[in-house]
Amino acid sequence: MKINTPVDSHNHTPIDRPATTVLVICGGISHERDVSLASGHRVSGYLQKAGWNVTMHDMDSDLLPYLSDPKTRPDIVWPLLHGANGEDGSIRDILEVEGLPYIGSRAKASRTAWSKPIAKNVVRKLGGLSTPISVALPESMFRELGARKVVDLLVDSLNLPLFVKPTQGGSAMGCTRVDKAEELPQAMVNSFAYGNVALVEQAVTGTEISVSILDIDGVPLVLPPLEVATPDGDYDYEARITPGPTDFYVPARLPETVLKAAQDAALVAHNTLSLRDISRTDFIVNESGTPQFLESNVAPGMTATSQLPQAAVAAGYNLPDLYSQLVESVLHQHRADK
Repeated sequence: MKINTPVDSHNHTPIDRPATTVLVICGGISHERDVSLASGHRVSGYLQKAGWNVTMHDMDSDLLPYLSDPKTRPDIVWPLLHGANGEDGSIRDILEVEGLPYIGSRAKASRTAWSKPIAKNVVRKLGGLSTPISVALPESMFRELGARKVVDLLVDSLNLPLFVKPTQGGSAMGCTRVDKAEELPQAMVNSFAYGNVALVEQAVTGTEISVSILDIDGVPLVLPPLEVATPDGDYDYEARITPGPTDFYVPARLPETVLKAAQDAALVAHNTLSLRDISRTDFIVNESGTPQFLESNVAPGMTATSQLPQAAVAAGYNLPDLYSQLVESVLHQHRADK
């Protein structure tokens, strides 16, 4: 079947999709491997549906030869690796050394966003956003100062309820809400299973939302805020990857002024953290209607249950077309030539 060659509204040179190879890198060995594979298959399917020549590759010892071999070298890469190596900037450094254009934030920006405490500090001090009060503590601190003493100090100073999570990582792995002081030690253990530093922050009561952004030809497309609602209020790993009791509302069930404030806050985070192409920022909107920044994701999930695709579909976008526009936008920038 002949595929029409697309031309965007900015009069760029038309792209011959069948001759352009898009490589989707997914998998890897992080805790989020399964989510990454699901995201990779989903995006690859949509791009193939739109007429692109798409290949997929795992994060393994065959990847570098594949990238450098003229017979297999892609024209553009979409890294859909979640967790370490995918979001900490390392794979992006490799792609830049290889001289390959890729979709997503550059390595330095990825490293900043990957560390939740650093990202929170940057958006608070430079972007003026509100974020829950928190502390970041390594596992060794509990051993050296005494776990019981540290736990008592956290409860007395931050007050309950608290939220404990790894300073790096996603998909809610190692995350626990703490409503009682006696629950905090186990919450720390859960977090340390996914990293040696835990972020302990005040749990904000309110509406959990996310705002996704795609940069298309230099113009940020800010999708409507998506609200996450679970029966028990716990949007954990299983709830994120399994269709079921979790309900999503697009736009979120909030006043128009709050929705606009959330979109503005997401754009501030996107720009302040120097993100590009694609991001998803998570907030809790508190009782006064203020979006409280939690984190920004440089490689948001793209599965059937992920928030960015759901927000895009609810806003009326066709995913094959939307993802194609993103690929075209990056190709037109000729980033490997800079």
